[in-house]
Amino acid sequence: MSESRESITFSPIGVVRCEVADEDIAKRRRELCSEVEIFAEFVPALQGIEAYSHVFVLFWMDRSTPPESLLHHPRGDKKIAPTGVLAARGRNHPNPIGLAVTELLGVDGHRLRVKRLDAFDGTPVMDIKPYDHYDIVDEPRVPDWFRKRALATSQDEP
Repeated sequence: MSESRESITFSPIGVVRCEVADEDIAKRRRELCSEVEIFAEFVPALQGIEAYSHVFVLFWMDRSTPPESLLHHPRGDKKIAPTGVLAARGRNHPNPIGLAVTELLGVDGHRLRVKRLDAFDGTPVMDIKPYDHYDIVDEPRVPDWFRKRALATSQDEP
């Protein structure tokens, strides 16, 4: 394994197609449906993907800005003590790699229809990986601030 800090070069396998405005993605992500358009040379790699109910979508957050600091208030909430950017799920990481567990609604040729992908229209897709039982964590440990926000959010939902 190399311990080099040289740049890594990789290319997208596709692009996100979404009709929702960028500023509405975060608030609509729970019900948001999008398409992942896979480039022609990678279409054979989709064979068998339809057998899965969910897939991970890894994407490059090309519109994010580099962090000004490696510490920040999670979700921008000044009432929460600062944490490192690697201890939060925000967009401003040193490498803006996005990860979403999405429900696979369908496959049509080179297009995957997915639910809960919080990526903007035109976002480069770096990889797709199937979600399976190996990935399930029943009771993950999370910080208190996260648990309180999740509880408050679940009470706001119908």
